Amino acid sequence: MERSAQGHLLTISDLSERTGVPAGTLRSWESRYGFPRPVRMAGGHRRYAASDVVAVQEVLRHRDAGQMLGAAIRRVSAESLQSRSIFAELRRSHPGLTAQALSKSSVLALSRAIEDECCARAQSPVIFGGFQRDRFLRASRARWVELARTAEAAVMFANLAEPGDLEPGQPIEVALPREAPLNREWVVVCDAPDLPACLAAVERPGQLDVADDDRRFDAVWTVDPRMVRDASRVAAALADEYRPGWRSSHHLAVLHEEPPAASADLRRASDLMNRTLGYLDAAH
Repeated sequence: MERSAQGHLLTISDLSERTGVPAGTLRSWESRYGFPRPVRMAGGHRRYAASDVVAVQEVLRHRDAGQMLGAAIRRVSAESLQSRSIFAELRRSHPGLTAQALSKSSVLALSRAIEDECCARAQSPVIFGGFQRDRFLRASRARWVELARTAEAAVMFANLAEPGDLEPGQPIEVALPREAPLNREWVVVCDAPDLPACLAAVERPGQLDVADDDRRFDAVWTVDPRMVRDASRVAAALADEYRPGWRSSHHLAVLHEEPPAASADLRRASDLMNRTLGYLDAAH
């Protein structure tokens, strides 16, 4: 068996041998369902954790018990998200994605920019937003109603007492349980072939006595199509867990496709933007 040089990570050949699922089938599942979710190495190669072996075996078990493949994968995907965090899953899947310490004003500016571009240019995007508290969601709801008009789906996570009804053309509210890690996360994901963009930020601990405007976050952002697709698939799996049935009137075809890798020019532009954002944040 081929062993990966990256610690205990497995190649796709390893995963195939341990589960009995052909490598071509594993690639097809990833393209169609976003499962299993590999760690992407610098050269784009897939690597898998030992837990992925168990996850694939669980899918096979549910399928053999009579469940449709898609339903089995969605069930196991939700169960395998141990972190229940978009921020953490992005950093796990893409180790080269660097977090920046940013103020709330910088995170707000970046999230508004993504929302505005998504509303103005993206064609039938799938959009996810993490708002932490109910009052932050309510303050942004009018913007998200506009986003939902042209989106395939617009999903809003927050610690709501009761989510709103599922209505065509309206944002989908997902109530988070008190213990959900997403309660600490600020998220904007715009997944569209013509405009992929993602921001995921986690609030730093120990800020209960800090004024709202002075809060600090550890943030990652990207316009890499594959990273954005990974973020949206994680968000969709969490929405499945916290509000089952939300997909009933949405095709979400974009989540079943494998996007192209980011170009070298795009990566260089992103690195420059990261550095610029750090300087702008420090100036405030």
